[in-house]
Amino acid sequence: MAAGMPAEKSMNFVPSAKRLLGRLRPQRLQLAAVMALALVSVAFNVIGPKILGHATDIIFEGVIGKQLPAGVTQEQAEQAARASGNDEFANLLSGMNVVPGAGIAFDRLAAVLLLAMGLFAAASLLAWLQGHLLAGVVQNAMLALRADVEDKLNRLPLPYFDKQPRGELLSRVTNDIDNISQSLQQTLSQLLTSLLTVIGVLVMMFVVSPLLAVIALVAVPLSVLVTQQIGKRSQKQFIAQWTHTGTLNAQIEEAFTGHELVKVFGRHREVRATFAAKNEELFKASFGAQFISGIIMPTMMFIGNLTYVVVAVVGGLRVASGAMTLGDVQAFIQYSRQFTQPLTQVASMANVMQSGVASAERVFDLLDADDQTPDPAEPARDTVRRGRVEFDRISFRYAPDNPLIDDLSLVAEPGHTVAIVGPTGAGKTTLVNLIMRFYELDGGRITLDGVDITAMRRSELRGEIGMVLQDTWLFNGTIRDNIAYGRPGASEEEILAAARATFVDRFVHSLPDGYDTVIDEEGSNVSAGEKQLITIARAFLADPSLLILDEATSSVDTRTEVLVQHAMAALRSDRTSFVIAHRLSTIRDADLILVMEHGQIVEQGTHAELLTAEGAYSRLYNAQFSQALVDVDAEVMEAGAGAGGAALAPR
Repeated sequence: MAAGMPAEKSMNFVPSAKRLLGRLRPQRLQLAAVMALALVSVAFNVIGPKILGHATDIIFEGVIGKQLPAGVTQEQAEQAARASGNDEFANLLSGMNVVPGAGIAFDRLAAVLLLAMGLFAAASLLAWLQGHLLAGVVQNAMLALRADVEDKLNRLPLPYFDKQPRGELLSRVTNDIDNISQSLQQTLSQLLTSLLTVIGVLVMMFVVSPLLAVIALVAVPLSVLVTQQIGKRSQKQFIAQWTHTGTLNAQIEEAFTGHELVKVFGRHREVRATFAAKNEELFKASFGAQFISGIIMPTMMFIGNLTYVVVAVVGGLRVASGAMTLGDVQAFIQYSRQFTQPLTQVASMANVMQSGVASAERVFDLLDADDQTPDPAEPARDTVRRGRVEFDRISFRYAPDNPLIDDLSLVAEPGHTVAIVGPTGAGKTTLVNLIMRFYELDGGRITLDGVDITAMRRSELRGEIGMVLQDTWLFNGTIRDNIAYGRPGASEEEILAAARATFVDRFVHSLPDGYDTVIDEEGSNVSAGEKQLITIARAFLADPSLLILDEATSSVDTRTEVLVQHAMAALRSDRTSFVIAHRLSTIRDADLILVMEHGQIVEQGTHAELLTAEGAYSRLYNAQFSQALVDVDAEVMEAGAGAGGAALAPR
């Protein structure tokens, strides 16, 4: 399984992030609307503190004016304060617009507050609309991404899946895409709003007080430096987090797929220990990623609080000197908070961004994998399907340094049954997989009725071939639907005829719902032999011109096997068949029997010819039907005698 895990490498954040954002390009109009709504919403929010500052000035001026004698002007009040030696109060009055003797102007205050409330309400409504549109943009992008991944999976060659654990692949297709969706949804709106807020607030800060604005800006490069340094350290941790997630999923999927065997062999403790080790690795990576990236927010808050203290002190001194009004200082303090808050929010979203881009890179690795060789632009077409298959000096190997099949040639005549036998690993299944073009040849060629199969479209080639594997595959659906999978659009009569011909009909009527019985994902409500019969019925219904049977009766009982052999004989009539079998009794009637060892055909002929030759086939046949029993009995007796085994002695 370790061979299928992705190699660790440093995440290239910027290109991956650009490519991820490029997935949103088809939603340009919606994105433009989102930006427009965000711009207006932020503008209303940015203007709000200035208006509230004006309300503060109205209240403060009313309080001060109430303390001054009525009938004098503001200038006269200032002069009187200076004459009495109260220069600080005079400076304060010089920066205000008061009416001596008058209190708070509640009518003006009410108008200002209503305006502020209206702006904030409108900003909230626009922000809600922005979020609604953005959710549609992100989910449409994820819809397209999932479709692209599904299309990619159908274009990938079979060797790619051989090298990838299923749990790891499923993690990329499900967990990683879900994480991308959540990351985009959380960060896009926040980033857009935060950037616009920073720009708007910065403009208003310089309008209110250029001096205080310069003081507040000192925090920006410090904040950026902190974010960059911490972000770099969290990237590797997030890559490790999602890599370990895929590894753990692969281990869980493997363990629970074979949980019966795990229990039978008593290996649950080892499985639990492996899970605990993998889970611990994921814990450490996740803890490191979240902890390191989580440092950003408190650090940014500390920098923001320092800025707040400096602004409050300097602003208070400027109000006392009359250079600013109290409302402007209040507004500026709010702006300083609004200025540092979006920076803090961006920093706090760094872990989400890093996680999302790390997942995106894993999905892009899948999308960037090499496709299978494309079909020819102008495929060859054969008007008459006879089913003649020729292997012309073919060579194939799974690994470059490990030869399997080398310079093999054979011909399967139309309508003949070719049986392939040999020890495990001899290349039997590989041979038929090459006919299906599941793998590409390293040398030579395979022709079907004289046409090189590489000159045909894969869909047309496989449409002429029916295949029944030793490992059955049934989907979650009714028995009728699983049989009809062989030929979409088949009539009810054709489905039932295929079921009767392959003896599926014999056991279906014992089920509660008959052909409408729903098979679950594991196929646990039918036996292994019954599942295999359903797959045979599926191939029967497809009515192919070329048939491949890979140990197709390995899971049926002896009586049913005899019946299925008759069905197979009918299925093989008038079509070329390749039969892979370990039980040699099932292929005695084959027109040609090939004996393979180490990727080579060492013998070929009929059953009688090969027995007469007394070669490899004869040894296999005798070992299977006679010698094996003698050897086993002798070994048992010898083992019993060696152990002093009276218990093993015949009675």
